[in-house]
Amino acid sequence: MSEEPDRQIADMDGAAALPRKNGELVFNEAWEGRIFGMAVAMSEGRQLDWEDFRQQLIAEIAEADQQSAESTYYERWLAAFERLLDRKGLVPASELQSRTAEFESGERDDVF
Repeated sequence: MSEEPDRQIADMDGAAALPRKNGELVFNEAWEGRIFGMAVAMSEGRQLDWEDFRQQLIAEIAEADQQSAESTYYERWLAAFERLLDRKGLVPASELQSRTAEFESGERDDVF
């Protein structure tokens, strides 16, 4: 029997372990909480398999470490999420780039 999605997320360990302080999740920026929530919601909605996401996150962290890239945990989380969305055909990389440009230019507002 596979673990429930919320336990899979809470029990992540090693390189993929979620940042915590006093047992609570830590988000330094609003976007970090948003990207966390999107990945969790898509997993709970069965659009993404949590184990696939976890493995992609581990790969992103390892790649950043290997390249000595200066990045935060949630920057790696975002990269893993974007690559998985593209690989699964849910949101192509070209659309992600277009939407990012719209937000950066102010054409799109981050208030929903």
